[in-house]
Amino acid sequence: MNFKKGILFLHRWLGFISGLVVFIVSITGCIFCFQDEIQDAVHSWRKVTPVQQAYLAPSTLKNTALSKYPGSTANYMYYLGVDRPAMVIANVPKLGFTDIYLNPYNGQILHAEGIKDNFFTVVEYIHLYLLLPAKVGSMIVGVSAILFVAIMVMGIVLWWPKRKSDRKRSFTIKWNGRWRRVNYDLHNVLGFYAAAIGIILAITGIAIDFNWMDKGIYKAANFGKSFATETAVFKSDSLFRSSTKTLPAVDQAFFSSERQSPQAEMFLISENDAKSGTIGVTAYAQSLRYGNNDTYTFDKYSGKLLQRLPNKQKSMGLKLNELNYDIHVGQALGLFGKILAFLASLICASLPVTGFIIWWGKRNKSKSKQVKAVVHRKLHKQMQLK
Repeated sequence: MNFKKGILFLHRWLGFISGLVVFIVSITGCIFCFQDEIQDAVHSWRKVTPVQQAYLAPSTLKNTALSKYPGSTANYMYYLGVDRPAMVIANVPKLGFTDIYLNPYNGQILHAEGIKDNFFTVVEYIHLYLLLPAKVGSMIVGVSAILFVAIMVMGIVLWWPKRKSDRKRSFTIKWNGRWRRVNYDLHNVLGFYAAAIGIILAITGIAIDFNWMDKGIYKAANFGKSFATETAVFKSDSLFRSSTKTLPAVDQAFFSSERQSPQAEMFLISENDAKSGTIGVTAYAQSLRYGNNDTYTFDKYSGKLLQRLPNKQKSMGLKLNELNYDIHVGQALGLFGKILAFLASLICASLPVTGFIIWWGKRNKSKSKQVKAVVHRKLHKQMQLK
């Protein structure tokens, strides 16, 4: 077995192993690319009329949201933009996690939906976990993505034209050829054009599934260095636990972050860190974009600022990690990037299908040749007997 035959063997069988998962993940990724634009067009509650007044305090919006669902808790909250609602993520008894959308200026509840109620959230969960338990699903998707990267690299090696005269043929699809030839070209030519973007999408997906990839990107971008300001862990001062304040700490944290990041369009407030007793606030430069953000850590009891980390002071590794989602869905490059991600995902979904058709055609061709050879030998023996 020579080198290229060995590569072809691995390319084919790794494709068989991961093909179905790659198809599902690519199709769902393709559907998810324009989910914000589609939902904005379909759901009126995703937009509010901006007014010249401050947002209502987080504690006010949170209490309003939870009053609709007695016994619920909420640790995460978004201010999605000046013309968008605020969102409280509540853990509701018997219903599970529910997104509650409110007008951030007057507190009116606009909409509430569970995870299973939103089509695109279901698509996202298929994409991330195949609707399996999170640990199992993310492992299967992550391993399949790793195999996909290897398959794409091997595909480029197999595609690479040996002679200059073959190059033009390698870059074009022979649409007037037989359907098997068209299928062959679709697999090879489109696979080549989508390879670079497909590999980037796969690597950013692997970083979502596996911490070692996320850390690897951080280390690689920082040339092996880590920075104490980005890895520091803070704890609250428990002496303030029983103190009384006129303004809740979560409100102090939000308003302080808002003042220090006046250009931010979106804010995430997290009160989930029970061990350290801290509140995290992330101020995003653009609405519905998750890179380019300032991060803040506050004492949960006193409201004291423990750390401020502006985006401009972050390392390249941390910036890349925080930009990972935007790269993965293509929105890091705006509408053009989303179109690229959409087309690349569509092509990646087609590759297992066209690849299987190529293999099936060769398999049948091989069987046909074997039958012809047997018939030929029988005829030859009959002629000798005569």
